[in-house]
Amino acid sequence: MITTGLFEQDVPFVKRLDLDKCPAGKISRFWVRIVSSGMGQPILVPVLVAKGHSPGPVLGITAAIHGNELNGVPVVQKVFQFIDIKTLSGTLVGIPVVNVPGFLMNQRFFNDGNDLNRLMPGTPNGNMSQVYAHRILDRLIKPCHYLLDVHTASFGRVNSYYIRADMNNPITARMAELQNAEIIVNNAGGDGTLRSAASALGIHSITVEAGDPHKFQRGMIRSAITGALNVMRHLDMIHDPIVPPEEPAIRCGRSYWMYTDYGGVLEVFPRITDRVEKGEKIAIVRNMFGDIKRTYYAPESGIVVGRSVNPINQTGSRIIHLGIEE
Repeated sequence: MITTGLFEQDVPFVKRLDLDKCPAGKISRFWVRIVSSGMGQPILVPVLVAKGHSPGPVLGITAAIHGNELNGVPVVQKVFQFIDIKTLSGTLVGIPVVNVPGFLMNQRFFNDGNDLNRLMPGTPNGNMSQVYAHRILDRLIKPCHYLLDVHTASFGRVNSYYIRADMNNPITARMAELQNAEIIVNNAGGDGTLRSAASALGIHSITVEAGDPHKFQRGMIRSAITGALNVMRHLDMIHDPIVPPEEPAIRCGRSYWMYTDYGGVLEVFPRITDRVEKGEKIAIVRNMFGDIKRTYYAPESGIVVGRSVNPINQTGSRIIHLGIEE
């Protein structure tokens, strides 16, 4: 007989995260009710809380706000497995899946077709995704002092291991540096993301972009775990030495995507982390008879932060994410 399932008997259901009620010296697990489905059943978000005996900061790690961006799920799980609760200072909050409906549907968006990471901070009286976004922020994220939001590329694209952070803020800049990433992109936010909404609440937040969608990538997961533990070491939540990077991250003062202006079969030439020079050929588009209809060139010198790997290219599809080095 199978006696375990999605809702373990010893995991309580709660309406919001209350860290004051979490016992010190223990890792607690919760199902947090965010909204109800069309059948009146609760849609529950899994939350882990590790609360140390000693006081300290509250660090949150979130994953899968896009339901098909999976590398962050084991990052959250394994960080909790690595820490020693007996020596932990402060509190670690982990949300392995933020967008539960999207995760269950194996898709990026919420179940009404909207992008939760463009709707933050949401609204208490809006549509389905706006209410869900608002309650995630209000019921789960507000207790945090620091936040690592783990992402991957979306369908049809691949990413380097890179960080988006406000590098003009010394606290978030240091959090970004501790990730030992390949690339750091300076981005102040203000774009409806969870990072931006958390920052507006005074929560020091960065976005960790760790690889590709729809899969687990051991190297990316390992790197993001190291980054999370490094932040905990920096905040004196754990007391191991900080792991330094093998190579310094490449700093980009800005970045942007290039898009096609013609549909057809897309071929992109540079790989992620390749440097391209201004005027270098980076992509072509062929029609269905094999004729080259468009050739695209780098508008300025930079580094490839991410790229399209989907050859099916409707007009306006992405080509490369170009980072401009400082």
